[in-house]
Amino acid sequence: MKNASHKTGSLVPVRGGGSQKKKRAVQSCSICTRRIWLDPIHLIEPEGVPEPRLSWTLCDACHRHLMTEMSLSPVRSPLRLRIAIGMVASERWPMAYTTRVRTEDTDHRWIVLLSVGFFIAMLLHLVIIVLVGFMH
Repeated sequence: MKNASHKTGSLVPVRGGGSQKKKRAVQSCSICTRRIWLDPIHLIEPEGVPEPRLSWTLCDACHRHLMTEMSLSPVRSPLRLRIAIGMVASERWPMAYTTRVRTEDTDHRWIVLLSVGFFIAMLLHLVIIVLVGFMH
């Protein structure tokens, strides 16, 4: 799918549309960093923006938020896409708001992982000790 906005030409999404069968590489969204399993949306800034001309890969949810932000934006310059991406990223980027809850959640995951690892190591050592005991 190739699509450009009809008013100012400040958006150029490009979807891969080839009939070639390739091994699909899992991509991640440039904004929310989630994995995109199906139909990533590639956006390229239009001609006329200052260098460097940037590109992004978005998931459907971030693309919908971007379209909403662009429809509400009063800016009509070629930088419109870059500004809208920044606005959406400030809301949806996982590290935009470092909260105590997120840190506690990450700590809790590490504690569970270490506990399970120690338990498996303990069982493995127990099995080895029992096997060595039966051999003698």
